[in-house]
Amino acid sequence: MRSFFHPATTPPEGAEMLDLQTLTAQNPKRYVVVFPECTTSNGRAILPFSPSLLSASPKTKIYPVSLRYTSPDITTPIPHTYFTFLWNLCSRPTHCIRTRIAEYVYNPATKQANSVTSAVDATDVSSEADTLVGSDEDIGMNKEERAFLDKIAEALARLGRVKRVGLGVKEKQDFVAMWTKGAKQKRK
Repeated sequence: MRSFFHPATTPPEGAEMLDLQTLTAQNPKRYVVVFPECTTSNGRAILPFSPSLLSASPKTKIYPVSLRYTSPDITTPIPHTYFTFLWNLCSRPTHCIRTRIAEYVYNPATKQANSVTSAVDATDVSSEADTLVGSDEDIGMNKEERAFLDKIAEALARLGRVKRVGLGVKEKQDFVAMWTKGAKQKRK
């Protein structure tokens, strides 16, 4: 349901934030699924990652998993195209999801918890999301941490047979604003 909402740079009001190390410690016998792009894409590219994966314990196995939906028109709807999306989704007798899983990787970071992602509050998350495409220094990442995120992103791009792009949450917000403005002008 979250994919139907406009992209946001801050978590919803009252959201309880946890880092991955805390979450996996609280749920030792469960799998945790993370979508590190911070927003949905149309399935044709890998978006920049949030540094949230850096908060995983160095002992945690991280498996990059690519999910591809067929037919390709079952992608995240653009605002004001929800009925078309629902028609495409419901008018086909079957849908397939191709799943590919890469070799696991470990978080090589020596920090036990990244200052950006451990015990964060809403203001920390906002500043993190605003700088996803910004410089690594803006979000407190070193070269080793950047290489770790790049390794996962490259694995996902290879598995999904897509390219990586530098469009983050802010750029998606700008696109949705322009799309909505254009749709309103067409209706007049």
